Amino acid sequence: MPTENELLSAVDALLNQVDQNDLPPPAERKRLREAAELSQTQIAKVLGTRREAVGNWETGKTEPRPPQRTAYARLLEGLAARFPAPDNESPSEPAVPETFTAAPALATAAPSEPAAPEAPARPAATARPLSTSRRPGAKKAANATAPTAAAVDPRFENGPLAVVDCEDGQVSAYCVGGLVLDVPAKSIPSLVDWTLKEAKLGQPKLSGPGKDADPLIVLTQSALERYGLPVALSEEERLAGRIPEGHKVIKQLARADWKLTKRGFGPWARIYRPAQGSERNCVQLCIPSWNALDTRHWGEAGQLAPADLARLLAVYASRVMTPRGSTAVTGLELMTAFHPPTRASEPDETGKRHSEYNPGSLGKDPVDCAPCEAPDGHPLLKDLPRFHTRTTAEKLFEEAYDWARPLTDAECTKRHLVGIDVNMAFAAGANGLTVGLGAPTHVKAPVFDPKLPGAWLVDLSHVDLSKVKVAKDKWVELDGSLLPSPFTPKGERPDGPAWYATPTVAYAVELGYDVTPIEAWVRYDNGRYLDSWYNRLRDAFLATMADLGVDADMAPADFLAAMDGWRRRDPQLAIVVDAVKATVKGGLGKLRERPRGEGWRSGEPWRALSRPTWRPDIRAAVISRTRINLHRKIVKHAAFTGQYPVAILSDCVVYAVDGESPLDFLPYRDGKPLPGGFKLGINPGLVKWEGTQEVLWGEGVREQFNAPELNLARYIKDGTVTDVDNGE
Repeated sequence: MPTENELLSAVDALLNQVDQNDLPPPAERKRLREAAELSQTQIAKVLGTRREAVGNWETGKTEPRPPQRTAYARLLEGLAARFPAPDNESPSEPAVPETFTAAPALATAAPSEPAAPEAPARPAATARPLSTSRRPGAKKAANATAPTAAAVDPRFENGPLAVVDCEDGQVSAYCVGGLVLDVPAKSIPSLVDWTLKEAKLGQPKLSGPGKDADPLIVLTQSALERYGLPVALSEEERLAGRIPEGHKVIKQLARADWKLTKRGFGPWARIYRPAQGSERNCVQLCIPSWNALDTRHWGEAGQLAPADLARLLAVYASRVMTPRGSTAVTGLELMTAFHPPTRASEPDETGKRHSEYNPGSLGKDPVDCAPCEAPDGHPLLKDLPRFHTRTTAEKLFEEAYDWARPLTDAECTKRHLVGIDVNMAFAAGANGLTVGLGAPTHVKAPVFDPKLPGAWLVDLSHVDLSKVKVAKDKWVELDGSLLPSPFTPKGERPDGPAWYATPTVAYAVELGYDVTPIEAWVRYDNGRYLDSWYNRLRDAFLATMADLGVDADMAPADFLAAMDGWRRRDPQLAIVVDAVKATVKGGLGKLRERPRGEGWRSGEPWRALSRPTWRPDIRAAVISRTRINLHRKIVKHAAFTGQYPVAILSDCVVYAVDGESPLDFLPYRDGKPLPGGFKLGINPGLVKWEGTQEVLWGEGVREQFNAPELNLARYIKDGTVTDVDNGE
């Protein structure tokens, strides 16, 4: 027979169960709080509980218990009397479903007030969280919804990453969708064990032969203190990029048989044990206070609260990939994720599979570049005289535009300088581009093939921009003196043979001129290696901009209105946009990474050369195509309107016009842009408004710095000129 106390406890439990009906549904609890303009923190303080607990009550993950339950019920009853539900709303459901991708169209909401999206959450079927302590195992972070999502891999049901923070001695891991887990680990080795065995963090592979992404743990300053790590690196440690090998945490890892990669324990530390079969045992740490999240690319992300930082990084991870280091490192890793160097072979006679080359990848072994593709200091050039300066007839020099010219008399009578900027120009340049996959082959007196990637030594000085072909059998006459050459970054006309990537030479043929290469380094093994990479980054960019109220295929005027103040609508998502752009540029830059100290001397190899992804030819081809794409639009615009650019910096072009808006000079007919010219829009390759200044401003700046050809595109955005590089 049960004792009296047991019976009373059972009755109390039954009463508590019946008492569940005294509270309104979770969505109504949230509505009432927001209607009263109360924060979860305010309610938590009054009820003597944690903010995360209030968030759980508002999403239905947990229910309040006495004594907070009675007080919470009274609060909601009072709020319901003051803020009754509208007649057209059901109190049990939100008036508008909250989904991650929901962003109001401009036709139904002002551009400055889009709904703030949240990071994708675990599906409802997995809502019961992991519990690793006596406290509730999961808590909902403030201002994070948990919308229904597609089925996810149960191995990674808590998302790709977690931000670990310590408050009042309690360590918590903030995950995707606002989920917060209790962390029982008391040291870095035990934190790694917990992450791999219990946290259910990670991300599925992006391609068939690829590997699942390792879980990422972000350590806040309080977590660093909790686990015996410095909050900030000393000057010596910062220069070395790591803490000393003798640090107590590194000794703890060694005693637990955990290893570190060659980069050591730095801002992006990888902790692993050798893989056993197909199972990987690896966790990556990100330490913002050690400058892991570079402010040039991540803005103020490192200063965000744990829940907000988890949300921001989760959006990036879900749309790009789990960060593997800097945005540049992640950009390069994304290429490899889509094209792993090896794959499993078909079973042999014994039924075993072997590792073999994965077609379409760069392979697992590095290949030597062509001598003309090698940057200065490369081992291929070690026999050159010490102070020899290579000319463009000796090296491939494909870079972005940095060109400007003085204004004409007619342009000086215009009122404004208007800058337009190409969206994700280098990503657009990579789209559909055929690049070399293997080693180059040297060819003497080759016949130019526009479909064959490589470097070509050819004389393009005869190409005259005063007469060019803009369509089949259609030639136009232009003022070539007002146009930059498409063949050089400074826009100067070539004066003899030089090395060019395939897209540059192909454009000379497109303009209607014959080319006769002297020699070439071509790659017969080639493919569209960057297509999946481009598609992933394009979709990430467009989805995030859509969340910020800027949709693709908007009418030009609506697009300009939507772009006005887009960053202010959700500063965290704006950081994601910047990070996506930095992933594009940084990933391409990594293809020709230069020495990074380490006692390197000219003529000696450096670490990056050992990677199969060290491919300066691919970088050159992308930059070449990007510059050519821009020049093609400039020529089409000049042929149709008679307007010529006055300055170009990379993907920004400045025109002297009377109006203040791009709509005042970009030719549109019945809402349709000039075919092949500039088009306003958010898609990669289309343009947005960069900035407008008065012509008098431009002339005044040039006069102030005594620089008639100062590149005004560099300063067109806000008109601020504090200094001029190289005496421009």
